[in-house]
Formats: sequence, structure tokens, C-alpha cells
Amino acid sequence: MSDSTGLIKGNAVIGQSGGPTAVINQSVVGCVEALRESPMINQILGAHHAVRGMVDEDFIPLKDIPQDRLDRFANTPSSGLGSSRDKPDAEYCERIFKSLEKHDVRYFFYIGGNDSSDTCRIVNETAKAAGYEMRCFHIPKTIDNDLQCNDHTPGFGSAANFVASAFIGDNLDNRALPGIKLNIVMGRHAGFLTAAAVLGRQNPEDGPHLIYCPEAAFDEQKFLTDVETVYKKHGRCLIAISEGISDADGTPIAVKLAQQQGHHLEKDSHGNVQLSGSGAMGDFLSKHIKNNLGAKLRVRADTFGYVQRCMAPCVSKVDQAEARAAGRKAAEVALAGNFDGSITINRVSDDPYKVEYGVADLKDIAALTRHLPDEWIIDGNNISDEFVKYARPLVGDLPTVEML
Repeated sequence: MSDSTGLIKGNAVIGQSGGPTAVINQSVVGCVEALRESPMINQILGAHHAVRGMVDEDFIPLKDIPQDRLDRFANTPSSGLGSSRDKPDAEYCERIFKSLEKHDVRYFFYIGGNDSSDTCRIVNETAKAAGYEMRCFHIPKTIDNDLQCNDHTPGFGSAANFVASAFIGDNLDNRALPGIKLNIVMGRHAGFLTAAAVLGRQNPEDGPHLIYCPEAAFDEQKFLTDVETVYKKHGRCLIAISEGISDADGTPIAVKLAQQQGHHLEKDSHGNVQLSGSGAMGDFLSKHIKNNLGAKLRVRADTFGYVQRCMAPCVSKVDQAEARAAGRKAAEVALAGNFDGSITINRVSDDPYKVEYGVADLKDIAALTRHLPDEWIIDGNNISDEFVKYARPLVGDLPTVEML
């Protein structure tokens, strides 16, 4: 039954997809808070482990959870409903739709990155083809910060806070016991998170001294020259490197060095070379440095990996507020009569910092990647002040240190 605005009364489902973040539960709560205010929503169902829970009809009732529990849930990092790495095709999305139709779901909200927006798009098209009225909305989430039509995305600010904080600490370690230190940061195609390492510099001599993002072609010889130059100047060198760096031909450096050193890299469930779950890249680059600049050099490497995503002490207050507002916005536009779209966050001013929320077409987000602007990368190994200005309000407070 529809009301005067044409809305159909029914159930709503919310799912969390892909890699967890420190603020993704905020988006769930924002969506729930807005939905339960409407008489058109019967039940609000949380999909347990995302699309897998939908096809298995594994749902968590959300509508009657007390507000104090919702607030604690919102402030809890990671995907509280459970996530999934499934990448649904048309046949999988048909199964999702059949399950949602069976449960009288008329409002579908999916929180995730560009793959998740593509799932939302396919489910939306499947429902339309079946003549079934269902409003489908993608709510942005990704620490990679790589969604089109957005200034930034929920999850990035908190992960960037962790990266910057980690480099502040590692710079002190590297200063106390000088050597060459590499930290591998998440980012297969977009370098925003690796670029955030620049926020760790509090003094001119601080590291990271070199920063390499996937948007700039990585030259192995230039890298060695860069490292040698910094090491001669400072007696040490701290380096931030994106896991996704590639050469000018597009060959991932992890693959190239593995082949040179006689190793084999595993692939993930999507067929991509596994980067985040392994310390291989750091090991390969460390060996590359020692082989070419001197076997006696003190060279160490760490891979930040999954720890970047959900560090509770590094949660940004701006990130929390915007994640919750994005979830609420999705519910509001669906209940205003809109049928589908992806919620966007765009900056309208820097001083004071202010954003506005909008709605983009799913096709303009789905399966597309936004990259770190070329003008924010200096000489392939550094990050500009323009990026610092862009990132500071998103990241929030960082540790301060004092040296004697």
C-alpha cells in the first residue's frame, strides 16, 4: 500500500560490504534512526554478512534496539553486522532480489565502496525489470577514499589518522636507531591513504622522507637514488609506499620484484595479486635496497595491513559524524520518494570546514575509481601542501612530540 507521496509500505534491509572501517557502524545507526521515524517502514533488517546473509535469509532485527545500545554500536569500530567479500554478478543479484522480494523489502541500503555500489545498481535494475518497486541506495564507505563524485568518503579520515600517527611514532624510532625503514600502506589503485603519511611530519627533518603512491609510475633505479640521497643527507630514511605501486608499463612492483627474486605471489578471491595480507612487498624492497646499496645497511620493513582499518584510538570525530549523516541522508532521500542513488559528500568551504550531502547516479559511482590528483604528487616521491590542507580537517587531532 502506498501513501500520498507514492511510497510503498514495507521492510528495509541494511548491509555492510567489503573491508570494515572505524566508522561504518555509524552509517548503520544513522540509517536506522531515520527509517524508524517513518510509518512506511515495518521492519528494519540487518543483513548478516552482507549479500551472503541476504541470499541465506539471515537477518538481524534492528528497529527496536534501544538508543543507548545503538549509540554504543555506532562508536564501535568494524562492521558490526558482518561483512562479505562476495562480488555478485547478475545471477547472484537475482538471488538477492528474490530473497528481498520474499521478505517484502522495499528499501535496500548497501554500505560500501565502488564494488558495493555496483551490486546496488544491479539489484536495482533487477527489481525494475521484475516490476517490483524497491528503493536502492548506496552509502559510501572506503578507507581508500576512491569513490567518484565525492570530496572524501567515510572511513578514510580515521584510517588516515592511524597512518599519520604510526609515522609519527616510527619517525621517532628511526631517529633513535637510524637506518632505512619502509612502511607499506594500503591502496591498490588510489594513493590517498599513503599520502596521509605526510601528516606525520611535525619538523623539517621528520619522516616520511619519501612517499610513493600508485598514481606515479615507480622507477626502481630512481627509487634507489632517492633512498641513497636521503640516507646521505640525514643518516637515515623513512619511507611510505603504497602496496599498489606499479612501473610505467602498469606491472605491479610486488609482482616484478617477486619474479626477479624467484618468488610466487598468491591471488585473492577476486583474482588480484594479494598485497595486503602479506609482508612480501616490504621484504622484496628491503632486499632490493640491500642488494644495490649495500648488504650491511640496516633495512627494515613493516606492512600496516588490516590494522589500518579499525584502530579505535585513531577514530576521527569528523569521520564519525559524516558517516552517521550519510546513513541518515540515504534513508531521508528514499523516504522522500527517490528510487535509487549513491550518497555523496562534498566540501563547500575550508574555513570553517563544511560539507553538503547529495545523491549521485549509481552508474557514476559503480566500479569506478577516483585517484589522487597528479598535482598533489611531487617528483614521484613526495606530497604537496595542498593535500595537507585537504586532509587535515578529515583526520582530526594527531599526537604531538617534543625533541631535546
